Amino acid sequence: MQAVLNFPDLSPEVFSIALFGMQFSLRWYALAYIVGILIAWRMAIMALRRPNLWPDKTPPMQPGQVEDLITWIILGVILGGRLGFVLFYEPAYYLSHPLEILKVWQGGMSFHGGLLGVIVVAFVYARRHNIPPLSMGDLVAHTVPPGLFLGRLANFNNAELWGRPSELPWAVVFPGAAAQDCPGVVAGLCARHPSQLYEALLEGLLLSALLVWLAYRRGAFHRPGLVMGVFLAGYGLSRFIVEFFRQPDTQFVSPGNPLGLAFQVGGYGLTMGQLLSLPMIAIGLWFALRARTRA
Repeated sequence: MQAVLNFPDLSPEVFSIALFGMQFSLRWYALAYIVGILIAWRMAIMALRRPNLWPDKTPPMQPGQVEDLITWIILGVILGGRLGFVLFYEPAYYLSHPLEILKVWQGGMSFHGGLLGVIVVAFVYARRHNIPPLSMGDLVAHTVPPGLFLGRLANFNNAELWGRPSELPWAVVFPGAAAQDCPGVVAGLCARHPSQLYEALLEGLLLSALLVWLAYRRGAFHRPGLVMGVFLAGYGLSRFIVEFFRQPDTQFVSPGNPLGLAFQVGGYGLTMGQLLSLPMIAIGLWFALRARTRA
């Protein structure tokens, strides 16, 4: 009999209270966003208060500007993440149901779309305030992985975005009929890769440790674009690898395409997550190599 791990008895809500006849609750995913933003804010302030980290001992912006920038970034994450999901994952559905695009509380966000949204608003903010865009990109990039780590933990806690079926000893039996719908499993439990935890480790802990080490120990902020490039390439590579273990979105899965590949040639193909990660890797490597050659 296969050794598996049962999903722990976790609630998606941190707490729930009733006030004035209405129910209010704080979900772990919302808390992950809040704490991730607070960590990013503190990390940015700490870096800006150390002039020696920056070219000519001049930080790219003032610590007081960080709160204003974060407001812009939150807007970019929400708009970019939602539009990215609509365009990359379910364009046909949302074109026929355009009002559903506004219902962000029902779920459906794309990291790659959110990243594009952040890049756009950050570039606009940098131009408006005469801030070196590459140095600001480095500043923002090194603060992102802790939030990714918390977000992936929240995904696990919510029993969502689980992995493909697995027989490994740390495979997890996630609750719900969808998670138990495993091809070839007629009776018994369907265990899956805890791919959320794989992403938390790679995109969160390891990538954060690398970027902080580069910034504080290797003087990477002195090479504008280097930290940002390593972040883009590092996230893209991490996501590309995890996609081999992550269950693809249902809209891509069919009897003729059980692996949920968005692009196929012969017997090989890529998931949508891998397709979107390849440009990240290429662009990130370009920025990193450009920064090193210009140092």
